[in-house]
Amino acid sequence: MTTRSDNLEPTASRVTIARIAAETGVSVPTVSKVLNGRPDVAETTRARVEAVIGKYGYRRRADERSRRSRLLELMFHELESTWALEIIRGVECVARENGMAVVLAESSGRHTPGQSWLESVLARRPVGIVSVCSDFTGGQLAKLRARDIPLVVVDPAGAPGPETPSIGATNWQGGLTATRHLVELGHRRIAMIGGPEGVLCSRARIDGYRTALETAGLAFDPALVRRGDFHVRSGYRELASLLTLPDRPTAVFAGSDLQALGVYEAARDAGLRIPDDLSVVGFDDLPIARWLTPELTTVRQPLQEMAAAGARLAISLARGVDTESHRVELATSLVIRHSTAAPAHQGYRALTG
Repeated sequence: MTTRSDNLEPTASRVTIARIAAETGVSVPTVSKVLNGRPDVAETTRARVEAVIGKYGYRRRADERSRRSRLLELMFHELESTWALEIIRGVECVARENGMAVVLAESSGRHTPGQSWLESVLARRPVGIVSVCSDFTGGQLAKLRARDIPLVVVDPAGAPGPETPSIGATNWQGGLTATRHLVELGHRRIAMIGGPEGVLCSRARIDGYRTALETAGLAFDPALVRRGDFHVRSGYRELASLLTLPDRPTAVFAGSDLQALGVYEAARDAGLRIPDDLSVVGFDDLPIARWLTPELTTVRQPLQEMAAAGARLAISLARGVDTESHRVELATSLVIRHSTAAPAHQGYRALTG
């Protein structure tokens, strides 16, 4: 017995805008407005159309993809440091190679972008999105998928969902390598100033730090681990606090170069010399690491390469190219300069002032 294909549930390959309009009881232009992220649609109507789009997994056809703008969207949760500039350079280089322009957006410190950004990006219809924000809602991801706009997260703050490609770095290995370097120099009181507790890369760097200590047979002391926000002020604040300990650290592993800069300032204000009285290791290898006095020993995180890989992956996905992996980690490496040295003898110079 043959079954008429008309009676089959439509699939993503067969469903049309007209079918979505008929099922939701709205006009074809209204469905088109929802697909294009136009704001002039009632929220109840938008929700109804989005539900049917999600039900069938509707995606734009190839001819519709070809009409997208020649834009790459680059989304940050904050744009206030040279760290962000390295990401911009990486994405911009790939965009230029592909005849595209980059649109910058910021979510004012929030890791989850707001609805206004989502509506504007759907209206722009970029080729793809490279984001340093990683906490997208399920609804936001569904809308991007429905418009066939690929999203790639660079340096994810949390663990991206299984359908969200990401580009990161070997943060655990970096934390291990930095701490091992200080241990091999002879340091035993090594402090760690990490980033925010809920940020994935911060947790990985602290885990690497702890592993290096335990491997060397050194006790992990929670009093030597502090949480910052990866910015200068927290490096200053946390080192100032660490220096009040009865048995102060002789070395500090800062979870970012910017925090290391704060450590330099706090050490100077306390009358300490780097590396004579305090060894310092950073993380990122930003250009400023080579301009500090002394030059900063740091873990190189290949930020430009990470951003470029994210941009290339987004473009490949937009072109329908099936990539081998949607989870990529680029290698970190230790760059030894002049901010680390063997600790002074047991009677190291006392704090002054």
